Amino acid sequence: MKHRVVVTGVGLVTPVGLNPSDTWQGLLAGKSGAGPITKFDPQHLQVRFACEVKGFDALQYIDRKEAKRYDLFAQLAIAASHQAITQAGLEGRFPNPERTGVVIGSGIGGMMTFEEQCSIYLTKGPDRVSPFFIPMFIPDIAGGLVSIRYGLKGPNFCTVSACSSSANAIGESYDLIRLGVADCMVTGGSEAAISGLAIAGFQNMKALSTRNDAPQLASRPFDKERDGFVLGDGGAVVVLESLEHATARGATILGELIGYGMSADAYHMVQPPPDGEGAQRAMRACLEDGGIDPTEVDYINAHGTSTPQGDIAETQAVKAVFGAHAKKLVFASTKSMTGHLLGAAGALEFVVSLYVATTGDMPPTINQTSPDPDCDLDCVPNTRVHRPVQVALSNSFGFGGHNVTLAVRRFEP
Repeated sequence: MKHRVVVTGVGLVTPVGLNPSDTWQGLLAGKSGAGPITKFDPQHLQVRFACEVKGFDALQYIDRKEAKRYDLFAQLAIAASHQAITQAGLEGRFPNPERTGVVIGSGIGGMMTFEEQCSIYLTKGPDRVSPFFIPMFIPDIAGGLVSIRYGLKGPNFCTVSACSSSANAIGESYDLIRLGVADCMVTGGSEAAISGLAIAGFQNMKALSTRNDAPQLASRPFDKERDGFVLGDGGAVVVLESLEHATARGATILGELIGYGMSADAYHMVQPPPDGEGAQRAMRACLEDGGIDPTEVDYINAHGTSTPQGDIAETQAVKAVFGAHAKKLVFASTKSMTGHLLGAAGALEFVVSLYVATTGDMPPTINQTSPDPDCDLDCVPNTRVHRPVQVALSNSFGFGGHNVTLAVRRFEP
């Protein structure tokens, strides 16, 4: 028998808020997290703006010594995990640590540390490279640090599938619980890739918007004037539990994860097939996994990065999967406000989908001034709406052709 899997805690540190409440209210208000880069001097770059996390103080979660030894991506993961664990009522008292695991995905890991230590190696020599370089850089260290901090001895690994990383992390944690391998999982993703090297790489492949004069208008999924995505930092973590485990300890249940689908494009390193064939199969697999009729889906949080080809391919995929019902559901992109958190995007957008499913409130897709006729589904342009929701989906698609869809609904005993 497969166990039902519920969400009991949420943690968010994002470009629009340092906690779940502020992030959610910012999204509902249509707040953009984009602005000029402040982490370093970007004047040598073509793209000089991003969606940075603003006002984050790592010392609220870790001590000064730890802060020096942890890359920002790991600090964000610890902060989001702390928030989620606290909301779940598990701070300091996990009932069974040996059956509680951690899976935190990251597409890149400690990018800032990598860039910094490479510079030291090239300018000052190998003897000056930090002995903490490797543990600061490797993507799995975030999950490792969280497990050490809370003494969690169950399954522990890192998912790395580019922009699908944290969606895969949540999906794999879901499987571990429903198959009885674990009772509880701390899972999600973190990314802190806003660095000169990363910006240079993305800009040179023409993936980023170049609206330096208007950063807050740059991320515009489904708009005819879109010219690329906006890079973002952040961390997003949820606590998942089997229904039996959550009920036994009297936990407050926030929602239920009911489906997980995956596929590969097997098409191109960075471009999706024009008809979104791989995305179609991920969504269909998710619906089948959850026993969900397509007409039950009222909201899809789109991958919707604001790239010319990607937005059209995803739109085509939704039409193929949902047929006439595609015109009745909401297909919106919160990346218009948060930017693209790469490996952390899937977890953030799963939380958004959770909130949509449980409240019926739907954040807008902002910056819609020139609708693209090829992206003709309801993206809730510019203004939030409230509608009844049975099931919400969250799509994540990564470089390399990795596709993931997650399904969530309001919990019903």
